[in-house]
Amino acid sequence: MSARVGIVVTGTEVLTGRVQDRNGPWLADRLLELGVDLRHTLLCGDRPADIEAQLRFLADQDVDLIITSGGLGPTADDMTVEVVARFCERELVLDGALEVRIGEIVTGLMSKFPGVDLTAVREANRKQALVPAGAVILDPVGTAPGVVIADAPTPTVVVLPGPPRELQPMWRAAVATEAVQSAISGRTQFRQQMIRLFGLPESALADTLRHAELSVEGFERLEITTCLRRGELEIVTRYEPQDAGAYSHLLTVLRDRHADTIFSEDGALVDDQIAGLLDGRTIATAESCTAGLLAARLTERPGSSSYVAGGVVSYSNAAKTALLGVDSALIELHGAVSEPVADAMARGALQRFGADTAVAITGIAGPGGGTATKPVGTVCFSVALADGPAQARTLTRTTTLPGNRTDVRERSTTVAMHLLRRTLIGDLASRQ
Repeated sequence: MSARVGIVVTGTEVLTGRVQDRNGPWLADRLLELGVDLRHTLLCGDRPADIEAQLRFLADQDVDLIITSGGLGPTADDMTVEVVARFCERELVLDGALEVRIGEIVTGLMSKFPGVDLTAVREANRKQALVPAGAVILDPVGTAPGVVIADAPTPTVVVLPGPPRELQPMWRAAVATEAVQSAISGRTQFRQQMIRLFGLPESALADTLRHAELSVEGFERLEITTCLRRGELEIVTRYEPQDAGAYSHLLTVLRDRHADTIFSEDGALVDDQIAGLLDGRTIATAESCTAGLLAARLTERPGSSSYVAGGVVSYSNAAKTALLGVDSALIELHGAVSEPVADAMARGALQRFGADTAVAITGIAGPGGGTATKPVGTVCFSVALADGPAQARTLTRTTTLPGNRTDVRERSTTVAMHLLRRTLIGDLASRQ
């Protein structure tokens, strides 16, 4: 069994959602790289009793190492070091050399703010030089030092600051200490694989995993998590090297049952795959209902300026006609949300931007725009490939997506990306 670790993220601003926790996920990735088994990530506000309760909970779980983030500043609500010292049964002592070092840092920072009472500021920061007796001090990256406490009647504890720009380099310093190396000496080498699927309901995947549980030897040693994200299913499997055979068998089961929906076995995003497929091509977008989100996804990849020709976001019918050349009579006959209009939008984008590939989306994201025949969530897609100056091949589809406006928009971009991927792969295969 690998070394076991728990994380305590402190901060009322994080607990209430005003600030997003970036430290927990970042530390989780670093621990996986080290081959350490992260058992819990806990979140609590800046209350001494709550912080101590999280520490005691982790100690009761027999973890080898506890990592805390946050609560190392000079203000009254920054009390993590004090609570950790009490938890580890250590007295808080003033480190004179550390006090001088923090004073120098503060003096340099305050030089940018004339008129500030430097004596008062340094007195406030003096609190940060109080450390648990016998602790290993981690040099400040900002003004707050970190500490490592070992050889206590508790697990080894690493106390890190809250700002990620300070925590990340300080964690690297903490890992290099003898105390932390000793605490994680039982680490192993984990492997982690991610498979991505599109077009498969969660219930079907659940049925497959139940089947795999009965048919895959060593299945119980695979740590499998599934997540539905933007209409795609992610399967993340973590295992130790000796269980590679069990993972290989699981992958075979998934391929046998869902080969048509697996689009990535190495964790690659559909966005990255499309960036590769667009090599040597140019693409244009035409969007109505997705507010330019598809164009945004296409332009997020490095080097996208070499293949993204441009895009049009057109909500009004007049704009579709003026900007994309969609015949107003076509809109009148079929409605703005229809496959013929999506087809015309894609062709119009090809011509407007001189691209050889185009994607169009037109739909009803809601609320209030649906009808009995076209309810909210109805979205039409079209992918067009130019065969020549006056010709284009198009693939057009209609689907009804669940959720609110944000859900429909996000899922629409995912459907469009997968329709584009399928079309580009098919075109590539036809040319070989």
